[in-house]
Amino acid sequence: MDGGISYQRFPRVKIREMKDDYLKFELRDTDASMANALRRVMIAEVPTIAIDLVEIEVNSSVLNDEFLAHRLGLIPLTSERAMSMRFSRDCDACDGDGQCEFCSVEFHLRAKCHSDQTLDVTSKDLYSSDHSVVPVDFSDIAGHDSSEQRGIIIVKLRRGQELRLRAIARKGIGKDHAKWSPAATVTFMYEPEIHINEEMMQTLTLEEKMALVESSPTKVLGVDSNQQVVVVDPEAYTYDDEVLKKAESMGKPGLIEINAREDSFIFTVESTGAMKASQLLLNAIEILKQKLDAVRLSEDTVEADDQFGELGAHMRGG
Repeated sequence: MDGGISYQRFPRVKIREMKDDYLKFELRDTDASMANALRRVMIAEVPTIAIDLVEIEVNSSVLNDEFLAHRLGLIPLTSERAMSMRFSRDCDACDGDGQCEFCSVEFHLRAKCHSDQTLDVTSKDLYSSDHSVVPVDFSDIAGHDSSEQRGIIIVKLRRGQELRLRAIARKGIGKDHAKWSPAATVTFMYEPEIHINEEMMQTLTLEEKMALVESSPTKVLGVDSNQQVVVVDPEAYTYDDEVLKKAESMGKPGLIEINAREDSFIFTVESTGAMKASQLLLNAIEILKQKLDAVRLSEDTVEADDQFGELGAHMRGG
């Protein structure tokens, strides 16, 4: 390193909130390039399993074959074993055919309506050859209502209508098709730092203080019992500058200072259910480590494992 200056960073993760399909965490001591890399890897590089080939034997429903195949592909499948599975293009057991136990999972669906009541064909009617790769059961996820216990509706059948098909699910990544993306949403924001000039604030009347608080579209500021303006929730700030504009219109520029911390980010992750949101983050860190190791310039370059090993260990410990 030039002049003895170290550019090595040691990112840290702090979990704020964690559910099966939701994760909120802080990423500190790094910069926007690493935060965005982590976000993009979570969306487009973490592999999952999704239906990729559909062979329809009988379809007398109102939906055509292509429509049904598209709907089947978008059904999230449990993908805990996706990291250890082979990509079908790299599988030597089936010569890239993509229909062997090492790189694929087979599904069957057989449904026929025998009554005058409409029959709902759902993801629960898909029978898997591998008990570890099945359609996601949203009734097991906290926060989902009981109506989702019947599964994701594929098609509705009337009396005499029938659907029989075979489907092959394969490993893939969101970069190739959105059906393989394990993330419904991944966002991050710079952590805001809000400073109030107390001396200048003392010169305002209560009405002016209330007007300042109400100028923000989100609940960032508030007035306490001592009629002082306080920061209620800095993370509710959406970088809209409305509070700053209000202060300027009152002839009080500098009354409030809001800065974005360039080394601290707040992430929100929502999973499709294919894997737990926490596992999605762990897999993303592992893939990012592999990518960074692949671009090492020399033996003197610090391995990605040294910089990111602590993140994975921290996640597993948490």
